[in-house]
Amino acid sequence: MLAKLRSFALVGIDAVPVEVEVDASGGQPKIILVGLPELAVRESVHRIERALANLGYARPTGRVIISLAPADLRKEGGAFDLPIALGTLVATRQLSPEQLADFASVGELALDGSVRPVKGCLSIAMAARELGVKKLVVPADNAREAAVVAEVEVYGVTSLAEAVGIISGAVEVDPVSPGIAEVEARLNRYPVDFADVRGQEYAKRAMVIAAAGGHNVLLLGSPGSGKTMLARRLPTILPPLTPNESLQTTRIYSAVGRLPAGESLMATRPFRSPHHTISDAGMVGGGTIPTPGEISLAHYGVLFLDELPEFNRRSLECLRQPLEEGVVTISRAASQATFPADFILCASMNPCPCGFLGDAKHQCKCNPMAVEKYLGRISGPLLDRIDLHIEVPAVPYEELSKKADGTNSGTMREQALAARRVQDARFRDGTVNARMTSRQIREFCEPDADGRQLIAAAMDDLGLSARAHDRILRVARTIADLEASDRVTAGHLAEAIGYRTLDRKLWKS
Repeated sequence: MLAKLRSFALVGIDAVPVEVEVDASGGQPKIILVGLPELAVRESVHRIERALANLGYARPTGRVIISLAPADLRKEGGAFDLPIALGTLVATRQLSPEQLADFASVGELALDGSVRPVKGCLSIAMAARELGVKKLVVPADNAREAAVVAEVEVYGVTSLAEAVGIISGAVEVDPVSPGIAEVEARLNRYPVDFADVRGQEYAKRAMVIAAAGGHNVLLLGSPGSGKTMLARRLPTILPPLTPNESLQTTRIYSAVGRLPAGESLMATRPFRSPHHTISDAGMVGGGTIPTPGEISLAHYGVLFLDELPEFNRRSLECLRQPLEEGVVTISRAASQATFPADFILCASMNPCPCGFLGDAKHQCKCNPMAVEKYLGRISGPLLDRIDLHIEVPAVPYEELSKKADGTNSGTMREQALAARRVQDARFRDGTVNARMTSRQIREFCEPDADGRQLIAAAMDDLGLSARAHDRILRVARTIADLEASDRVTAGHLAEAIGYRTLDRKLWKS
């Protein structure tokens, strides 16, 4: 008997419909799996065979052909175990095909018949809705993320027997609730606050500018000055995560299996801090079938690169396209994928190899050549794409010993949100100042006469590139927005130029 079921394959972060066909007939016992399956899919026949036997179902005694269509799409992972097992039960007349008409399913089987979680169930549920599927059977650990998608009834199962019971009607259960109320209770609640950072008001001001205009940041200071503390708190002053942003972020985490079990949606903006030994593929994504990397996991959040010069130069150069376009395109011989990568880059570094150049209380042991080589590990094109270079000096004891908290995240967030509202009224399409085009810069960032003289002098003195010139104007526009100023003045430009610390250091060297 021939059985046909609906399932889905994950390609990048998108789910693609797959038709599972199982044909059982007489003859010599043999199982043939076709449809471009990779190793984990080919091994599914052994898992399914033992799961059926251990649950007491009759195993096929003749020839079984399993087809996964479309045949030219490479199939990966164990998500096809459950639909193949259900198809086998239909093909051997242990389950009625009419009962499966409204269902699609995904899930990996253990040898005892239990169902293990799979990746990408949120994307699968979204694809099921577009396909008109009314009911979706998924592993219990993935049920809440899939249930976020309206118009699809999601049933979470812990075993093949439970899936058979739900499909056949022998077991009556309600569809899984996504638990949106619980997500809303945790939405935009962070365990850290800028109030924990003593002193560093200059750096906090720069962080407000970064959050207000979506600007990239480089923190420059000696070890222990608070660079990591500042970076970890940057998400707390970004605009609140919207439902759509939460959905898109969750979709990425679901596709790579990083969403905690039982979670339905991401409640806070992501903060990613990869180690400096990360590979190119780990940073931007990769694989035979491309999967997202760290820059996509930081989508709508912050990517923090601690000790920036220690990262592989090729990995850093891979950031250039995403920083400009907000997406990353990965091309392979067999496929191509484009992943979202709209993040704020926050990086930190020491001023020299030993870390104490310019520190009043520690002597620097580095010679000028070593300092120049250290700073030279960051390419000019990448440096140009970082808007704010912030010096983070060591905090004196008087500041550390104060009992009163410093400026908190709530106050800083309100300042940033006020500037974002100005940008919303200006662009009307969600654009932030850091993403302004050249035409928009000419229209909205035209400085006054004194400002033009100031930036012309800065260009000559610091040897800035055209890209750095535009970055300064964008930052100045954000500073003006924070002050509710219609014009970009010399004062705004002076502050923006002051945040090009590393340009000044390289120029002096």
